[in-house]
Amino acid sequence: MLRFPLTSYLRNTIMTIGLMVFLISCNKDKEGSKLLSYQGKYPDESAQNITITISDSGIVSFVVSTPILNRYASDTVNYTDCPEGITITSYTESGNKQAIITADYASYENNSVYRASKNVVIKDVIKGDTLETEEIIWDQRTRTIYSNALVKQKKADGSVNYGDGFTADERFTKYTIIHPRGEMNGFDF
Repeated sequence: MLRFPLTSYLRNTIMTIGLMVFLISCNKDKEGSKLLSYQGKYPDESAQNITITISDSGIVSFVVSTPILNRYASDTVNYTDCPEGITITSYTESGNKQAIITADYASYENNSVYRASKNVVIKDVIKGDTLETEEIIWDQRTRTIYSNALVKQKKADGSVNYGDGFTADERFTKYTIIHPRGEMNGFDF
């Protein structure tokens, strides 16, 4: 039987290659775990590139899409968030787009209300109006969307209004600005 003594150079080379393989495999694990954690929270479920279609009697009401959807569950709290933003499109009963809502963050807690925050933009596709705010809340029980944050409204005619919040129906077909101020058309009253 032949035996070759390992020189320190060969031993160091083999150890370096082994360490590199170990670090590369650990690095891949870290990249995978980035998808599963957000700001130190680890969800029970996580999914990427989600599109949810909500319909009533076969008629599409809403389409919700998000790059990442996380769900957290405990004995007391069920929490879902979309840490990389959300897009919600509402449709009329005839199937036309009514409104498009975008936000940089969204959450849903304990089967009660949905909350969208950070750069929230609501575009009324039919009227051409746009609302900008920092937070909106969608209460499914009352079927309303509302905000208590400052609102900027850009009307289709180019006029701009501001308010201290708004209330709307869930499809955003009718809405009211709270304490409006700015340029107003006489027909807005």
